[in-house]
Amino acid sequence: MANTTPEHIKCLIIGSGPAGYTAAIYASRAGLAPVMYQGLQPGGQLTITNDVENFPGYPDGVMGPEMMEDLKKQAERFGTDIRYGIATAVDFESHPRQITIDESLSLTADTVIIATGASAKWLGLPSEQRLNGSGVSACAVCDGFFYRGKDVAIVGAGDTAAEEATYLANLCSKVYMIVRKGEMKASKIMQKRVLDNPKIEVLWNTVTDEILGEHAVDGVRVKNLLEGTTRELAVEGFFVAIGHDPNSKIFQPYLHHDEQGYLKTLPGTSKTNIDGVFACGDVQDYTYRQAVTAAGTGCMAALDAERYLAALGDH
Repeated sequence: MANTTPEHIKCLIIGSGPAGYTAAIYASRAGLAPVMYQGLQPGGQLTITNDVENFPGYPDGVMGPEMMEDLKKQAERFGTDIRYGIATAVDFESHPRQITIDESLSLTADTVIIATGASAKWLGLPSEQRLNGSGVSACAVCDGFFYRGKDVAIVGAGDTAAEEATYLANLCSKVYMIVRKGEMKASKIMQKRVLDNPKIEVLWNTVTDEILGEHAVDGVRVKNLLEGTTRELAVEGFFVAIGHDPNSKIFQPYLHHDEQGYLKTLPGTSKTNIDGVFACGDVQDYTYRQAVTAAGTGCMAALDAERYLAALGDH
């Protein structure tokens, strides 16, 4: 008869990307024998990013997928057990913690590091998906540099969109800001910065009809909702800034989170409100959302997990 006892793991990492892989590197070097389940998008958002030029240590830049492969190899070199699979349920009230993978495989873990990231919200246009990474981006801070001296468009009306439009205006010749309504959701100070910037033209009551270009963005067709008219803007970059969804749904019944679903950690740590459960990367960071900050919190999570286990006398 088959043994039905769930596999027990000392340190389970849920999700990959810079946070998960960095946590794995530190945890494996500390002898925690980490097991990682990579999640829906192994390598995270950087696998759909072509050029990464702002991560330290790559003077000539690096392709996002290549960088994630480097991090994965580094984690494996120190003994991380990296597996395909998605965490579909958890029970953080049990001791040890219980996790279900792919709705069928049950595991238990002494420590859990959550590195499930956040997914950018998209408009849902086929052209947006087709040109993603070829002029379409959801991160102005990551990719704005490539459009220095060029004309770009950004869609969104909140603080992030206003902040990214202002950032792009420092680099680009012209920034069209596409706003669906006749007003912005951004704070008054951010709106003022946008409206006072001569390089930013706000297109009110306007939506994106189509992103133009065969292999790279060469324009965008927008529609004025009040007039019913369309016009084409000659731009080489198209930035989507309509928010992110943290991949935290299965954890929310147990872990403190904000109204958007970002997991809350004790300031200066990766600790959640549940002992032995840690969160790192974009799933708990709505402010910076950069690869290097995600990696930093991944390091914190592994060190916090190591100290937690040491206090228990397990390590």
